[in-house]
Amino acid sequence: MTKPIPKVYTTRFFQLVTTRQFAEAERILERVKQKMHVSERNRGYFQALYGMLLTQRNNDDRYAFLSGIDLTNRKQLKQYRQEFLSHVESRLHAEYDRGFFEAWADYMRILPKLEASVSPAIDKGVAEAEKEESEARIEAITEEKTANQIRNEESIEEKTEVEPVEAHQRTLFDFAK
Repeated sequence: MTKPIPKVYTTRFFQLVTTRQFAEAERILERVKQKMHVSERNRGYFQALYGMLLTQRNNDDRYAFLSGIDLTNRKQLKQYRQEFLSHVESRLHAEYDRGFFEAWADYMRILPKLEASVSPAIDKGVAEAEKEESEARIEAITEEKTANQIRNEESIEEKTEVEPVEAHQRTLFDFAK
């Protein structure tokens, strides 16, 4: 059995990736690489961590596992963990694959614990995005109203322009006398 990767680093890595703090997560990943014992299982574990980082950073891949799961659904995370653990224990998989699935099982174990501390951060990020979006909408509406108001004022000015009455012209008032 090979020496496992220190759980302190991986737990911190999972927390950073989940909260989308990628620069710090990369530093932790580099420490993991330096501290890990060279073996096929640890190489698979490390590659899974690196894949998690890339997937979260480029979260536009609709086929990636992480983009399709609900990170707050404890029951679903537990099911995924059990599935990954079954792959870890399977003798059909090579050591590299077992390490890969072990990393995912660890992540599924850590996610429910992170949920309490991560949810506000995720909610805060969503709230900030919604605030920026609503501010942009308000700004667009304001600009549109201003443009419409200017157009309306210009059309009113065009309609209210009256030709000046010359002295030699007679008006209806003059006829009433």
